[in-house]
Amino acid sequence: MKTGTRVGVFGLLGSGNLGNDGSLEAVLGYLRAKHPDAVVDALCGGPEAVTTRFGIPATRLHWNRAEYRTASRTGAIAAKGLGKLVDVFRTAAWVRRHDVVIVPGMGVLEATLPLRPWGFPYALFLLCASGRLLGTRVALVSVGAAEIRNRPTRALVRWSARLAAYRSYRDAQSRAAMRAMGVDTARDEVYPDLAFSLPTPPTSAPSDSPGTVCIGVMDFHGGNDDRARAEEIYRRYLDGTIRFVRALVEEGRPVRLLTGDRCDASVVAAILDAVDSPLVTAAEPASLADLMKEMAAADTVVAVRYHNLICALKTGTPVLALCYAAKSDALMTEMGLGAYCHPAREVDADRLLEQFRALEKRSAELRQTLTERNLAAARRLEHQFTALTAALFPATDHTHTHTHTHAHAMREAP
Repeated sequence: MKTGTRVGVFGLLGSGNLGNDGSLEAVLGYLRAKHPDAVVDALCGGPEAVTTRFGIPATRLHWNRAEYRTASRTGAIAAKGLGKLVDVFRTAAWVRRHDVVIVPGMGVLEATLPLRPWGFPYALFLLCASGRLLGTRVALVSVGAAEIRNRPTRALVRWSARLAAYRSYRDAQSRAAMRAMGVDTARDEVYPDLAFSLPTPPTSAPSDSPGTVCIGVMDFHGGNDDRARAEEIYRRYLDGTIRFVRALVEEGRPVRLLTGDRCDASVVAAILDAVDSPLVTAAEPASLADLMKEMAAADTVVAVRYHNLICALKTGTPVLALCYAAKSDALMTEMGLGAYCHPAREVDADRLLEQFRALEKRSAELRQTLTERNLAAARRLEHQFTALTAALFPATDHTHTHTHTHAHAMREAP
């Protein structure tokens, strides 16, 4: 690789979502190991947080600082409109300074949570279009995708994917969703989520007496298509979770509440308020590593957020998934726990308890399964990073293997 290859990383990073930051951490680990001479910086949601935590220079993703707040006053609406125009030039100027831009993991091609087309989908489109126009290779690496109904969002996401120089997905259904949306995915590969390449903390040996149950919570109001029922969905999820926690406490089980995003703190507060017991405690993890430490010490995990599930699976701790999107079901099936999924939109505390007890009965066997699946995931991610080097840094492409991978992995959109 040429000394000083300029690499940009792009996304809603440093904005309080632990999963997104974990994906960035994985890509920075790869760059430091395989391309130590790369000069790296970010265009992201929370530049100060990214610079503080990861030690790389970072620029704010949007010119308008109020981009993700709802604009109602005329001045705020005008600022948003102006921001869209300014961002065309800001994004192009940033992309021009790089040889390569990596979008690390994340569900950037999906709308499983509420999303406006002119927010992140527009920003991603500007990135990929600038890359194509200016000759900077843009890579969407182990990303999540889902078929999108909203027409403007669907068009922006489809064109972003088409204009990227390299694409890989974190599960087979993400690739299928992009194919269904009109993207040629014939040369796109599927690899595990990037978080599976992060270091795993040591796990404590399970004791004979029932131990801690970690519950990963989420400020969950459904997805883009559920806006009319958002409050009802949230109330049902919260009430079901409170009933479940209460039942565990009545059995004398210690419960540890965990967040995965800054916005989840209100859910923790609501549960603590409803279940007044010294057996229920809460942690505020600042990274996926913190989450993994909590989960490694637990007997069992119940979680909603996708990256909370990954942390539990990665530590080999049996986990029951409250699924809000097909990606969670796919991940659980891939890791051998497909039987332990429960719909987040329809939480039934009695059924959840039943599934929880069935999961705990098979704990030892499932821990063994997870050990094997984690080894396989780590091996697949090594292939991902080899393919990425071949596709984005062809100057290092000296071996026959790399040449083959490069031919297979590089994707130029029509």
